[in-house]
Amino acid sequence: MTTGSGVLAVPPLTERDPTSYNQPRLSYTLPGRVENGISFTTGPFDDPTFTQHPPSSATHTHYYFDRRAPMIDQTEIFRPIATTPPPSNILWREDHPVQRLNIRTQNAQSWGMAISHVDADQRVFGPRDTEIPGSPVRFFMNPLAVQSIILSAAELGNSTVLTTDSLQAFSANANLLPYTGSSSKITFPLIQGMGFVTGVYTNLQPVVQSSVFFRSVSSGSVSSNGVWKYQITLEDNKHWLLYAVPSNGQDPQLSLVSDAELRGTPNWSGYIQVAKNPAASSGEYIHDNAAGVYPVAMDITASTFSQTGTYRFQWTKAGLTGINAPKLLMYALPHHIESFAGPTPFAVTPLRLQTTTKGIATAVIADYWTLVEPSLPVDMGFAPWNGSPPQAQGSAKLPLPAAAINIIKPIAASEIQQNMDEQTNLDSMYFSGKALSKFATLVYTVHEMLNEPDLARLGLGQLKLAFAKFSTNQQIYPLVYDTAWSGIVSSGAYVTGNPGQDFGNTCYNDHHFHYAYFIHAAAIIAYLDPQWLALNKEFVNILVRDAANPSTADSYFPFSRMFDWFHGHSWAKGLFESADGKDEESSSEDAFFAYAIKMWGRVIGDKSMEARGNLMLAIMSRTLRNYFLLQDDNVNQPREFVGNKVTGI
Repeated sequence: MTTGSGVLAVPPLTERDPTSYNQPRLSYTLPGRVENGISFTTGPFDDPTFTQHPPSSATHTHYYFDRRAPMIDQTEIFRPIATTPPPSNILWREDHPVQRLNIRTQNAQSWGMAISHVDADQRVFGPRDTEIPGSPVRFFMNPLAVQSIILSAAELGNSTVLTTDSLQAFSANANLLPYTGSSSKITFPLIQGMGFVTGVYTNLQPVVQSSVFFRSVSSGSVSSNGVWKYQITLEDNKHWLLYAVPSNGQDPQLSLVSDAELRGTPNWSGYIQVAKNPAASSGEYIHDNAAGVYPVAMDITASTFSQTGTYRFQWTKAGLTGINAPKLLMYALPHHIESFAGPTPFAVTPLRLQTTTKGIATAVIADYWTLVEPSLPVDMGFAPWNGSPPQAQGSAKLPLPAAAINIIKPIAASEIQQNMDEQTNLDSMYFSGKALSKFATLVYTVHEMLNEPDLARLGLGQLKLAFAKFSTNQQIYPLVYDTAWSGIVSSGAYVTGNPGQDFGNTCYNDHHFHYAYFIHAAAIIAYLDPQWLALNKEFVNILVRDAANPSTADSYFPFSRMFDWFHGHSWAKGLFESADGKDEESSSEDAFFAYAIKMWGRVIGDKSMEARGNLMLAIMSRTLRNYFLLQDDNVNQPREFVGNKVTGI
C-alpha cells in the first residue's frame, strides 16, 4: 500500500489471523541504529509509517475486512432524526441566563497561549483511605499553571482580546488579537488529540516564552520543505521541539533575549508548532516527519453490520500541501488503540505521552483512524439480559424462575396501584423522569415477565396520563427552547433565578441523565401500545435531538451535545465553569442514556438510532473499564489509586 509518506508492506489477508492478540509489526525505517530499546532499520523511504506492538499489559484484537464483500445490511448511524423546529407547545426564549458572548469583549489576562504537559512523576497524591482494602489514596491531582511554553507576540499586551470561531464538536479556533478589530492575530486551531499545538501568526512579531525558563535552545535549521526547527530544553530537563513555517519563506529568526523569552522577526506571518518530546532522537525523528501540517476539524462516520460497529475519525488538515505533505501526528487514547482496525494499527508509533486521567496516549501518524467494536449488544431488550451471544443463549429474554414470580406478583400488584402522578409531577426533570422510568419498568415486568396483562393495563393507563403532563408541556416548570445554546431546557432557572435549579438543567447540566429516563419510559409505553406513538413521538424525539443530535443537518441542535465520540463517554457538566474540568459524574446513567436511545430507536423503527445506541454502549463498555470502573490490573490510573475501584466524578 502506498501512502503520502512512503510504502507500507501490508501482509496478505490470508497471512493474518483476525483473532490474534498481537498486531502486525512492521519495520521502523530510518538510518540504522538502536535507541531506547527500539531497532531502526535502514529503508529506501524518507518518510515511513511507524508501528509497534501495543502495551503488553493490554489485550488487543485488530480486525481486517475483505472490502470486496458487500455489506448489504450495513446501517449508517449518523442520519438526522428530524430537521424541523421543536413542537409548538415548547416556547422559544432568547434570554438564557448564560449568554453566548464568545468572550469577545473580555480582556484575555494572559498575553499568549500557555502550553503545559504533566508527567506521571509530577502528580500529587492525597491521603490514603485506610477503610478500603489496600489503603488507596483518596485522590490525585495534576499540577496546574505549569507554563512550559507560551506562544505569544510582541504586540500582545494589556489590550489583548480573545475571540473564538469555528466551534464544532471536536474543535474550535481561539484567536488572540492585540486589540479589538485588529487584522493581526494568532489563531490556535484546538482539536482533540492534536500532536502539536499550532499558532497561526498574521503580521506579528513572534514571542515564545517559558515560566519554567530555557536551559538551551538550538539554532534554527531549515528542512527541504521550508520548516525551521528549534530544539528546546527547559530548566526542568524536559525537551520540547518548535517548528516554524513562514508563509513567504521568511526566516523567523527566533533568538533568545532572556532565559524566559525567544523573540522573532517583526511583521511575520506563518505558523509555529510546539510539541513535547519524551523520546530523545527517535521522538525527534517522528516529529520531524510530521511537522508542517495540523488538523483544523474532525468528522466522524460510523456504521454497523450485524454485531460489528465500525467508526472512523477523519481530519481536515492545513499547512503543507501536495503529494509529499506529511501525515498528521495525532495522539490516541488506550481505548482507541484497543479498537484500531484496517490500516490504522500500522500507523502506530513508539511515541507516547502521559495524559492527566486516561493513561498513556500513543502517537499515530495518519490522516484518519478506523476503529471497530465487534460485540454490539444487538439482542439486548427491555428484559433481563446477561450479555451471552444469542446463538449460545437461545433467547435475549431471560425468563424469571417460578419462585421469583411467586414473590414478585403480590408486590407488583400493590406497587402498580401507587399514585403515579403524585410521584412524577415534580419540579425536577431528573426526579420526574426517574419515577416515570421506574413505573414503566414495573408495567413492563407485570406484562411481559409475570404475564399479567390486565394488571399491566391498569398501570399503563396511569403511566400514560402521568407522561402526558410532560409531552403536553404542562409540568411545574415547562420546557423551553433556548436560542443562545440551541437546546431544550427547563424553565426552572428562569423562574427561580437559581442556575442550579434541577441540578443545573437550564444551564445544560446532565441533560442525558434527565432525558434518558423519559426516553426509556416512552420506549416501554410505545412497545406496549404502538398507537401511543402518534401523539408522543415528536416530543420524545426532541429530547433525543437535544442531548444526542446525530447530524449537523439538524440546525436546531449541536451535534452530540453530551456524548464525546473521541473520549468514548459523555460529560455531565454544562455551562458551569470548573477548576478541574468537566466530569463524567455517573457512568451508569451515561450507559443508561445510550440504552434508552437504542430502545427508543427500536420501537419507532429508526434503525440508525438503534445502531447508534448499540455502538455507544459498546464503546462505553471499553472506556468505562479503562478509565472509570477499575479492575486490579488497570494500567490507566495510578496504581496508588486503583484500589478505589471507581474514579468517582
